[in-house]
Amino acid sequence: MLPIVHQSLAKSELLPSEHLVDMGYTGCRMLVDSQQRHGVVIVGPVVEDTSWQAHAAEGFSKADFHVDWDQQVVTCPEGKQSISWLPSTYPKGGMQFEARFARNDCAACPMRSHCTRSKVEPRIITLQAREDFDALQSARRNQATEEFRKSYAARAGIEGTHAQAIRRCGLRRCRYIGLAKTRLQHVITAVAVNLVRVAEWHSGTLSANTRISQFAALQMVA
Repeated sequence: MLPIVHQSLAKSELLPSEHLVDMGYTGCRMLVDSQQRHGVVIVGPVVEDTSWQAHAAEGFSKADFHVDWDQQVVTCPEGKQSISWLPSTYPKGGMQFEARFARNDCAACPMRSHCTRSKVEPRIITLQAREDFDALQSARRNQATEEFRKSYAARAGIEGTHAQAIRRCGLRRCRYIGLAKTRLQHVITAVAVNLVRVAEWHSGTLSANTRISQFAALQMVA
């Protein structure tokens, strides 16, 4: 839906410079396309590297390797260079290339246990297209910063507004038939939420604390 939303906003000249989204809309291709087509920067958490190397305290993840796209060479943390750069054998998740290291280099490497669990085969680095790879790695580095956390904090306010409109005003239930009347209901609901918030601000009503599930509450007690 994100490209459709951006196209609709572009027609009305209402495109934002940044668009806060959840993880369901932060695929690396979407990060690239949104900026190239509409100049919109997608702000949201991207999926972390799920490899065991990324989770190990001393493992060498893909981010630890230097990729020379022009020469089509990957250099490992120990300074060894890949010997081949070929189309991906199993192009899953948008992977387009495979950079393979020499078996002799990997076999003799003292850091092999931090890099691969294979007993014989060398390390193979799979890569997306250059733009996708760079966008994903940049987003992963950015989401670990305090600046990102402050910027993305506004998303909590958006989710809170949705929750209030759903629980208090029944936003998910259409009272009328037809898109025109449904849209009118949504507009009236938005006005109602604004009036409720103004009234609560005027009366000094404090914001409610974030709800804690019963399971989470049990964990806190334990």
